[in-house]
Amino acid sequence: MTEFIDGNRITLLESGTQYFPALMAEFDAARREIHLETYIFENDATGRAVAGALMRATRRGVAAYVMVDGFGSKDLSPELVMELKAAGVRFLVYRPQISPWTLKRARLRRMHRKIAVVDAHVAFVGGINVIDDMNAPGKTPPRYDYAVRIEGPLVTRIHPVVKRLWELVTASQLRGGWRRLRDLGPFTVPRGDQRAAFVARDNFRHRRDIEEAYLAAIGRARSEILIANSYFFPGQSFRHALTAAAARGVRVALLLQGKVEYALLHYASRSLYGSFLDAGIEIHEYHKSFLHAKVAVIDRHWATVGSSNIDPFSLLLAREANVVIQDDSFASELRASLVKAMAEGATLLKRESWKEQPYTLRTATWVSYGLARLLTGVFAYGRAEEFT
Repeated sequence: MTEFIDGNRITLLESGTQYFPALMAEFDAARREIHLETYIFENDATGRAVAGALMRATRRGVAAYVMVDGFGSKDLSPELVMELKAAGVRFLVYRPQISPWTLKRARLRRMHRKIAVVDAHVAFVGGINVIDDMNAPGKTPPRYDYAVRIEGPLVTRIHPVVKRLWELVTASQLRGGWRRLRDLGPFTVPRGDQRAAFVARDNFRHRRDIEEAYLAAIGRARSEILIANSYFFPGQSFRHALTAAAARGVRVALLLQGKVEYALLHYASRSLYGSFLDAGIEIHEYHKSFLHAKVAVIDRHWATVGSSNIDPFSLLLAREANVVIQDDSFASELRASLVKAMAEGATLLKRESWKEQPYTLRTATWVSYGLARLLTGVFAYGRAEEFT
């Protein structure tokens, strides 16, 4: 069950143009400790700027801990890593050196979340990697994504999760000098009036927490569900929840990736469009730039921002993190941003024209769907049948 906490001030940040200045300002103001977790840390202008802020912090005596994923950041420059370490930044790789030819599930159990915590006082959670907005697949910049800046008691739920993963990875890699990280003490002073929850997914006790938060909110929806998700291939429970909501008169609108990055997932996702359109669900394909967002707004009150896609990778295998906010003002702000993106950068698919798509395209979507089901069965566990 999602545990909500009152007294927070949560700021919506759209794409890197808003996120990175806010993040680096907190790094430059840090006095004791910085934690940064990211799936991708790119050695581009943005990555070097973030690295610079981290190194400035360590030179002031701030303890800086950076964890990247071994697959997402496999191309990170060794020279940049050496520079960070030389400046005193503690640097870990989550599941490094996994062969691309192995069929082990561990290869896909990635650290996909994007979290920063500064002095156990301010936190950032979202879908934005440490990569420049203009550095987008297929040369379709800028990246369209979201994060949130958090002050208040909710940070006391985020900081221990980040600390714990650092300690677990350090211990698992048998690093010399391992020790528990110091406790900076709880900062529970209210900073605002927003109610929110931190929801993290792992492969142990919290396998379904993010999905269950979505399903509970969708099940309660009475007027509108807006979901923006870059990689959308939901399981049966999620599909049924959306179609049931539409059947009881709720407007359901999906803002999905219109660009092809991973062909298999792209066409597998499109295999579901027909049943969604038949149920009266709106599908808006975003073509203006590269959609990377993982957000939702329900009934103009419930909202979520995070790293979790709605696909087997995120819901069955990866470590993910979302923030759920129950606040009219925040939900309205995020909703306005999504409505603008739908109007200015997306194409609304029509049921009639979708039914008339060429045979070759329909064949590609169903072949992709079959392969995606097969791979889910190979790599997932426990709930793989959900995605059939």
